[in-house]
Amino acid sequence: MEYLSGVKLQRELPEGSYLKDLPPVRYLTEGNELRFDRPVTFLVGENGSGKSTLLEAIAVACGFNPEGGTRNFRFATRETHSELGEYLTPIRKGYPRDGFFLRAESFYNVASSIDEMDEGGILGPRVIDSYGGVSLHRQSHGESFLALVKNRFGGEGLYLLDEPEAALSPSRLLTLLCEMRRLVERDSQFLIATHSPILMAYPGARLYQMGETGVHAVDYRETEHYQLTKRFLEDPERMLHYLLMG
Repeated sequence: MEYLSGVKLQRELPEGSYLKDLPPVRYLTEGNELRFDRPVTFLVGENGSGKSTLLEAIAVACGFNPEGGTRNFRFATRETHSELGEYLTPIRKGYPRDGFFLRAESFYNVASSIDEMDEGGILGPRVIDSYGGVSLHRQSHGESFLALVKNRFGGEGLYLLDEPEAALSPSRLLTLLCEMRRLVERDSQFLIATHSPILMAYPGARLYQMGETGVHAVDYRETEHYQLTKRFLEDPERMLHYLLMG
């Protein structure tokens, strides 16, 4: 299910905005729409290519808290998100029952916000019960990520994940792939910014590679991440000699 079928710019960014130099913003500024025509879409590219900035802006345009969480989260520790979300228009095919914006860099703040809501003494079920019943701060980073996906993601949802591999071991990344399949079968959609060749291998996913040449839909094995990782694993000694010995 594709609740979000794409995004476009509703108006041009201000003159001199640094955002206009980012590959995905240049692509949208040229009048293109970025289409999400499959249940799982990956945004890939080098550091600084704009994939996380774009994902954050899409989340904001869809009503999510810039620091992560559901649409009901309204905490703010520091205003660091870009203004791009104010200029994007989501192209919708429907409205999901569930949704979550997961940011690896600010997940600690999400976990703290959940604890604070429960400590506030509000009547009714504890918020943490929807996340497995154990404070996310009492688990490892990776355990808390998977607890979120397994317990809070309920299906029929739009899930935006920014570099989820940051906290996960290779075996846990395989677990995440299984959880993604479970949720896709329950009419969910994923939009993920990632560097992980393991995650990018999700069957049938759309991959957009972002870089100096623009934004291009690519095959999994055409991504720089796959090719570099493959070369390294096939002959690490040779690669390390080349890198370290000149």
